Amino acid sequence: MRVQILVVAFVLTLGTVSSQALNLVPQQITVSGNSATLLVPEGMQVQFMAAASGARLPALGPDNEMIIGSNGSTVFRLAPPFNNATTLVQIGNRSHSVAYRGNKLFIADTAGLYESPYNGLSTNLQAGDLVKIADLPVGGHSSRTVIAAPDGTLYLSIGISGNCSNQYLDNSYPFDTRRGGVFRIDESGLTPELVPFASGLRNPIGIAVHPATGNLWATNAGSDNLGYEEPREIFARLSQDSWHGMPWFQYINRSFQDGQCIDTATAPRPASEARAPAVTFLARSTPMGIAFVTDNRLGDDFNGNALVSVHGSWATDPTKGGGPETRRPPKVAMVNFSGNQAVSVEDVVTGFQRGDGSRFARPSGAIIGSDGQLYFTSDGGEVQGLFRLVQLVAMGNATITPVLILLLDH
Repeated sequence: MRVQILVVAFVLTLGTVSSQALNLVPQQITVSGNSATLLVPEGMQVQFMAAASGARLPALGPDNEMIIGSNGSTVFRLAPPFNNATTLVQIGNRSHSVAYRGNKLFIADTAGLYESPYNGLSTNLQAGDLVKIADLPVGGHSSRTVIAAPDGTLYLSIGISGNCSNQYLDNSYPFDTRRGGVFRIDESGLTPELVPFASGLRNPIGIAVHPATGNLWATNAGSDNLGYEEPREIFARLSQDSWHGMPWFQYINRSFQDGQCIDTATAPRPASEARAPAVTFLARSTPMGIAFVTDNRLGDDFNGNALVSVHGSWATDPTKGGGPETRRPPKVAMVNFSGNQAVSVEDVVTGFQRGDGSRFARPSGAIIGSDGQLYFTSDGGEVQGLFRLVQLVAMGNATITPVLILLLDH
């Protein structure tokens, strides 16, 4: 049975919708007995779609299904309307991210990049179907993010192993220390090769291609050695051979400074060559998955911008007592673009962390679904799995919620 057409229908809900402005208003949400008061854009709603333990970075498959890596061994699959997560395959290590391209599924785990033939919802996978096409350094930060760019190029990001590790994404470094940036996968030979693309990034968990320019952008979590407020986390444009300074230099007060993390005398490149980030997030935010919005189905305020899942942090603020309530809270944020350049950051969904520091959820991945709405994953807190941020559409004195309907060939 194959999906032929995807259309959007609507469920009628009494009420009214006001301005499309990004004015955040309270929304009560309860999932499996766990409740929170979220702040969401007026005229929008956060919906819980399906439970999936440790859900991390998602991708769309050929039948509009969602395939989600995790911080465990399970790769999940959800057919539209994404209300039930099933196990697609289990592998031995953390299956952090997935990508689909040309009838192949790629899975990046802590030790390697794997591929397997994949033809949509009819495909059943076993661990033995996966073929490792590239080894990756192991240990420390375990996120490995693979994406398939619109031109077919595969990119893979990897962080340094520790807080201040002397590691650099260059072939002059030993294999196990070739970390801290983004590789391009060169598939021109018999064996795929990891080619350094952008370096000097401590932990670039989220990577995505801007749909208009083709530029690659990354989120990045900075070091933890300078306290609670510095360095700020960054959102940066990457390019071939771009250098972003870390861990030797940190971007503080609009300049690259000695990060007091590692001897700058050993830096592979000088601070003068480092590219400044376009915008920044608060320190200890841990921005992760990125989803670019390419139309106005979420509303005009979102079109052309990037939505980012912000994971929050374990770190507490000692100046405010150091209790769990002082941890940087999880949220969904938006990077606003102007003229294809990132210019500012604002909150989109907050309230995942309560006043006592307990967490309802921790956003980790982000993707725009076939319905044009934002789907984001949570890999921690009380509720783990898939959420949706949906635009409610005005219809007289009522509102309507987009719902996916599939026309199937029996």
